[in-house]
Amino acid sequence: MIDLTWQWLTEPENWTGPGGVLAQSVTHLRISLVALLAAALVAVPVGLYIGHTGKGRWVAINVAGGFRAIPSLGVLFVAIMLLLPRLQGDLAYELPVLIVLVLLAVPPILSGTYAGVEAVDPAARDAAHGVGMTGAQVLWQVEVPAALPLLLSGVRSAMLQIVATATIAAVVGIGGLGRFLIDGQASRQYEVMAGGAIAVAALALTVDLVLAGVQRLVVSPGLVESRHH
Repeated sequence: MIDLTWQWLTEPENWTGPGGVLAQSVTHLRISLVALLAAALVAVPVGLYIGHTGKGRWVAINVAGGFRAIPSLGVLFVAIMLLLPRLQGDLAYELPVLIVLVLLAVPPILSGTYAGVEAVDPAARDAAHGVGMTGAQVLWQVEVPAALPLLLSGVRSAMLQIVATATIAAVVGIGGLGRFLIDGQASRQYEVMAGGAIAVAALALTVDLVLAGVQRLVVSPGLVESRHH
């Protein structure tokens, strides 16, 4: 099995063309990035509001916990049944996939955002208010920069979950690396399934390394050091 998987992974024809690993990786990554952006647009503002005001934390925790318990395939099929009569073309299948991935990604981003803001040293807030900063200025100039380590950790966690779960797009014919899992199982070519799983893991690790690099660039070294002390 290991030999067959290695042979499949090293055959150039499996990497090129519209159905190859590279093309399917691009599709997989596109779906994942769109889902991450949509989840961030929802979760980050809500998380900032909760962390800054202290309101709605209980509701957010319970809603986020509920999202984590939602079965991905079940939501996917329900969304398809509801949207298919109303949409045309690939959007009728791609939008349900994005809905599932967004629901999956919102909890870690939301938790990381409000936890990061809540963890800001109260003395820093008091000093900002003492020099005449408004609430909005305190949020954007003090709390958000200090919250970046946890916020971006939440984004990284969400992205890993999205990349791993985006394989469900292949179930409805959208494509992505899940295509190799579905096709391999249908044809009983288990080396194709194993190769597809390895490709998904490699893509997830690559994306996480890129996001880790971004985090190192945008987060102040002083904040990172303070987290370790």
